[in-house]
Amino acid sequence: MPLTPEVLAAQGEIVAWLGSLDLSFATEEEPWFTVDGIESPRQIGSDGSGGAFVLLPSQNVLYVSSEGRAGIIAESFEAFVNLVVARPYWLDILKFSAGGDLHQMRRAADALEATLDGEDDVNEAREQIRRGLDLPEANDPVGTLYDAVATSDAIVRATDGSPFTTLFNRFNIDNNPMLRDAAA
Repeated sequence: MPLTPEVLAAQGEIVAWLGSLDLSFATEEEPWFTVDGIESPRQIGSDGSGGAFVLLPSQNVLYVSSEGRAGIIAESFEAFVNLVVARPYWLDILKFSAGGDLHQMRRAADALEATLDGEDDVNEAREQIRRGLDLPEANDPVGTLYDAVATSDAIVRATDGSPFTTLFNRFNIDNNPMLRDAAA
């Protein structure tokens, strides 16, 4: 059976472990954005920074940030959960992507993973979620994230009609002393 929000919701312990990775399946009642061509976007969750996760009719998962950025981040709900488990800092990978450079994204992922050394809570959450959902280890989560965002064709708008921009940000890890040191 494919992993869906409904299947996941029935597994309270797994939902709690995902919460430890900054993912909530509580949704906002009043939408603060629109998606062109979709009358009622189905928000399936949120993160601690106020961003929203939306399951599109195509089954792609769209992320809408509270800072005016948006894009498809996974080809399915299961791929989305796998991304969050494999790279809970996926949004930071995009922040330090140097405008969508896959090499810079991989550098960021390596540096961010290095900052988690000794973070037993994250590793325990990963293990519990994978075991509880019978999820395979993600093959190339950074490459998959890059492909999803780079080919994203969803147009998201604020309530005033202004379009959101891409999730790729202009920074790279050399702009951050902690990450630059972690990558060395």
